[in-house]
Amino acid sequence: MAKAYSPGLLVSAGCQIRRRRILPIAGEVLAKAGDRVASRDVVAKALMPGDVLPVNLARSLGIAARDVPSALKVPIGAPVQKEELLARSGGLFGWFPKEFLSPASGVVESVSRVTGQVLLRGESRAVDVAAYLDGTVVEVVPDEGVIVESYAAVVQGIFGIGGEAYGTLRVACSSREQDLTADRLVADMAGQVVLGGRRVTEEAVHRAIELGVVGLVCGGIDDADLKAILGYDLGVAITGSETIGLTLIVTEGFGQIAMAERTYRLLSQHAGASVSLNGTTQIRAGVIRPEIVIPVPQVNSVAETQLTTGVLDIGAPIRVIREPWFGVLGKVTGLPSEPAQLASGSKSRVAEIRLASGETVLVPRANLELIEG
Repeated sequence: MAKAYSPGLLVSAGCQIRRRRILPIAGEVLAKAGDRVASRDVVAKALMPGDVLPVNLARSLGIAARDVPSALKVPIGAPVQKEELLARSGGLFGWFPKEFLSPASGVVESVSRVTGQVLLRGESRAVDVAAYLDGTVVEVVPDEGVIVESYAAVVQGIFGIGGEAYGTLRVACSSREQDLTADRLVADMAGQVVLGGRRVTEEAVHRAIELGVVGLVCGGIDDADLKAILGYDLGVAITGSETIGLTLIVTEGFGQIAMAERTYRLLSQHAGASVSLNGTTQIRAGVIRPEIVIPVPQVNSVAETQLTTGVLDIGAPIRVIREPWFGVLGKVTGLPSEPAQLASGSKSRVAEIRLASGETVLVPRANLELIEG
């Protein structure tokens, strides 16, 4: 068989979607089945226990471990503030007593007569889970969260950084082939999600953070720019926990790549709409795509839903979706009929790909997806 089908990214003008909105620990669910919710509505909340800080009071006060409980000046289970007196030793025959001030705020959780250590539990942190979608709660997961259903336009990207964000969609590039540069960003974009065209520059990302832009969507980004923005080499196992100050979604790949025509057209048509986006990306088992979600009215006719799918054939433009060439574009130059042995030792059906750099490599067909020519 010389041809094969290749998966791709969802670009839908309207479809029914569901998202699980689950707390990281057991907590309180605030919504019930059938409730209409807005994307920013809190549907579940919990208190995340603070970190534990061990304090060796026996060593700090110069006393025996068995004497630490009597030296404590704050009862077990009681709160203590940073720099507040935590313990005092009796000194030598009442002379030269030593005092120890708490190194952090929290609660005195326990004390050990064996080690002489006191455990301080840091202040609890409130965790709220928003609905993420404008839609309906279709299921409640007791003590954990809800499942929300919505009818929305959805665009998946190839790669993203940063977690969930919400804002009004603003078009900064009048063409899908224009680069998103710093001079295209203006002060009144604060709190908005900005749509670019081709490559987003490092300077533009820094400028967006400065202005308070909550999200950027563009066709491509240089790997060197991404490293400079983050301050480290990211790797691509899973993203979404980055805290650079905004969420960035790349729809096509790494390099100077224009946004796909239908992707740019669909998003620009919704300029001024409230959108939800999530940069979380996972390219291993259980693939997670970054996405932009826009609530739209449900219509009776079949909505336009397109996937970048089709037949993998000689000359087809592709994008690699696994390491070591993740996000790189190329063209199919050969489709060997026999499985090839990979570096891991396993065998797989492969395609011969000429990368944008001119290098020719063999890539498992499952690691490819078709893109617009």
